[in-house]
Amino acid sequence: MQSINTPNAPQPAGHYAQAIVHGGLVYVAGQLPLDPATGNVVGPDDAEAQTEQVLRNIDAVLRAAGSGLDRLLSVTVFVSGRDLWTPVNAAYARMLGDHRPARAIVPVGELKPGCLIEIQAIAATER
Repeated sequence: MQSINTPNAPQPAGHYAQAIVHGGLVYVAGQLPLDPATGNVVGPDDAEAQTEQVLRNIDAVLRAAGSGLDRLLSVTVFVSGRDLWTPVNAAYARMLGDHRPARAIVPVGELKPGCLIEIQAIAATER
């Protein structure tokens, strides 16, 4: 197993790695819409901006692991409310283009203050 840590994504706030690589897969810990340089929430009250930031953070972690968004296999999206599905889906589709990994969207109520979305992902390291 290999632990991944990149300064290009928000640093973990607890006892966990940004990702773990094992058996040709990258398991990415839940990522929030935080600017990795400042730690501030990006796009308060803007689900599309937050989705894009989360996916940029995931991409940074995946790249550090030798992968990328185009190798995503499964994505779990946690949202603070069901009403966010449409803007989250729009930004997600823009960021991933024709690539369509398996996905679940789970309304969970309140996340970290100011955050409307969190995404956890699994990706392949090889094509």
